Amino acid sequence: MKIREATSRDLPGIVEIERLSFDNPWSLDAFERELSLPFSRMIVATKTATENASLIGFLCRWIVADECHILNVAVHPQMRQQGIGKRLMQHALAEARAKNVQVITLEVRRSNLAARSLYRKLEFQERRLRRNYYGPGEDAIVMELKLI
Repeated sequence: MKIREATSRDLPGIVEIERLSFDNPWSLDAFERELSLPFSRMIVATKTATENASLIGFLCRWIVADECHILNVAVHPQMRQQGIGKRLMQHALAEARAKNVQVITLEVRRSNLAARSLYRKLEFQERRLRRNYYGPGEDAIVMELKLI
């Protein structure tokens, strides 16, 4: 597996994984906007290091001042439970540390026990609840990792 910077050529694969992963997926326009923002970064995971390798996961994050916010992480459904999400997160955490980020935050569906478990293993702490964040009956848990 290889993790690299996302490019506009990756957007169809990113959108496909997003569509397969979420009930209310981001649009192509949303991902295009993320690629254009100076404080946003997207990384992708591929099965192999070849240029035409299929995407198997992605992560989008913002770093603003000394904070990082993980906006979106998804792994292709056929590739889950293989450590890809963990590797994407570890890559983002290493970058945050290198940029002297003090705190990393993210929201996760209350019902997404697998993701919550992964984030806890990465030492994130559950901080607060955002009721109906993902729609009626779909609460988010705000999780935080302090790096200082």
